[in-house]
Amino acid sequence: MGSLTRRALLTGLGLGAAAVLVKCAADQQATGSGPAPEPVLAAGPNLDRVPVPPGALTALPPEAGEVMAWTVDDGTDSAVVAAYTAFAARSGIRLTYFVNGTYASWDENADAIRPLVESGQIQLANHTWSHPDLTTLDDAGIQAELQRNHDYLASVYGVDARPYFRPPYGLHDARVDAAAAAIGYTVPTLWYGSLGDSGELGQQAIIDLAVEWFAAGRIIIGHLNHDPVTYVFPRLESILDERGLTTVTLNDVFTSEQHP
Repeated sequence: MGSLTRRALLTGLGLGAAAVLVKCAADQQATGSGPAPEPVLAAGPNLDRVPVPPGALTALPPEAGEVMAWTVDDGTDSAVVAAYTAFAARSGIRLTYFVNGTYASWDENADAIRPLVESGQIQLANHTWSHPDLTTLDDAGIQAELQRNHDYLASVYGVDARPYFRPPYGLHDARVDAAAAAIGYTVPTLWYGSLGDSGELGQQAIIDLAVEWFAAGRIIIGHLNHDPVTYVFPRLESILDERGLTTVTLNDVFTSEQHP
């Protein structure tokens, strides 16, 4: 779907009035060739936000409608971070990045990412500083990993990433959750469907997983680590369009209020 058609679709679903013009950067890394297209106007869906439910977050509430949260982790490859960011700027796709601040990609791409963060099109969340298995750390170590990453995101991007944290490898337990909650990270955020690309995976395999998992209410996990996904962005976008899905960030769906 072209950018004009996507804007019309989003408008029909009900958008906030304050659309922000975002800069499209490094688009050739997302498409492989050709000039960068004009950026689109990206605005958030006008949803009735709800408190985050208790426990680990794995899906969106049914009342959110035909929406899907596309979340992307890590950031080991700066070119992939650039390509994802350019894809978002070009298409209006809304993403939640779960950042490991230890990777240089987050400094190298900060100028391109920051306007999208400021507009709300990209949300930044906490994936720890260096991606350890949190269940192997003591409470102080868990908090140090999250706090260092929290401070980095505040310093470089001006955001407070609380309350969402994604435990590396999806590994957490009651002790990890309690230690994280003590410093404001009260929502361990997992997923319901994966693009399977934490390691390198072929383009068709990524498409097949998107066909399997892209659906309303899903929190999908992808990774900013290997470039095959960057060559199939048009197909992934078309799957969303064919299924009438609109992407959302977690902040689009949930309020900062916690479940009692």
